Amino acid sequence: MNKEITPEYSELGFCRGPNTLKNLEDFLEEMNLDGIVLSGGDNIGKNENRDKTENKLLVYALEKKIPVIGVCRGMQLINNYFGGKISIDNSTIHLAQKHDIEITNENFSSLFKSSSFHVNTYHKNLIQTEGIGNGLKPFAIFSKDGSIEGFFHEQFPIIGVMWHPEREPDLNSKVIISTIFKNKKFFRLFSNFI
Repeated sequence: MNKEITPEYSELGFCRGPNTLKNLEDFLEEMNLDGIVLSGGDNIGKNENRDKTENKLLVYALEKKIPVIGVCRGMQLINNYFGGKISIDNSTIHLAQKHDIEITNENFSSLFKSSSFHVNTYHKNLIQTEGIGNGLKPFAIFSKDGSIEGFFHEQFPIIGVMWHPEREPDLNSKVIISTIFKNKKFFRLFSNFI
């Protein structure tokens, strides 16, 4: 998230946590987490401590069945964790642009009340269909290059998006954030999550 939590998200009960910790286990035991946001930022591999911390957070969430949303870099980290691959886009169509995405999953179309909408984009790394990790299913695609803009896990309460809902708290951004953390029944529509 940004340095300050916007009022739109603080009303959902968000608090900021660090990307790296020396004693992550103590932190997790002290906090009574309802969910984890793996935020955007530098590329995976650029900050080894952050990579290790966020992988431990993901393992913790999987063990406790805590909802996770991965935003941009966070989505890529989730994909890598489940054996997926990242490719590099040498164009500028995903750099500081806005574009439409297609919602390809009926449950997500119902959630957003639309089969497409406009998102921001700030990345050069892509997840293509052939590079998606085990158990991850796309729900949003950028049709111009076929890259995956959103996915969910078929067994765990995990969603990843390549856009930045925290930068523009519009209705669709609020919907996805509040749904993953406040509506556990939603996952039962398309996954084996219990």
